[in-house]
Amino acid sequence: MGDSVREHTTIAAPIGDVLSVLHAIESYPDWARDLKEATVLARDAEGRATQARFRAAGFGYSTHYTLDYDHSVPGRLAWRQSSGEVTRKLDGHYDLVDNGDGTTDVAYELEVELIIPVPGFVKRRTAHKITHTALPALKARVEGDPEPPAVTSEPDSAR
Repeated sequence: MGDSVREHTTIAAPIGDVLSVLHAIESYPDWARDLKEATVLARDAEGRATQARFRAAGFGYSTHYTLDYDHSVPGRLAWRQSSGEVTRKLDGHYDLVDNGDGTTDVAYELEVELIIPVPGFVKRRTAHKITHTALPALKARVEGDPEPPAVTSEPDSAR
């Protein structure tokens, strides 16, 4: 079983703007610090990615993984890892809620399971690092900020 973390933020933009950034997977390396490449492998009839391959760098290593996307729930972008070099599981989702005032609440949940046996606290820190980096970067990208703020708070939950 993997370890999961959940983070949330409010973005000062309508839900459509947030979804546009999330659906532009090839642009992720422009704003997601540890992603070096993102290639869409398959799309649905609406042009949304259903499968994408990534190259990520972190902790001095580079790794590839492939995610399968699910767009079946309105306001949610979900994915499951279908292959990976160092992760067995990298499954998660963004849940978006339109606040009706031009802002969007975004929750990000990620479950990570590494192939290499490591202590639970290392897995939790890995998942926490990913979510704690991704949400401020997403917020900065959507809101047009040049650099996401440093984040130092603890995760909402870790199992």
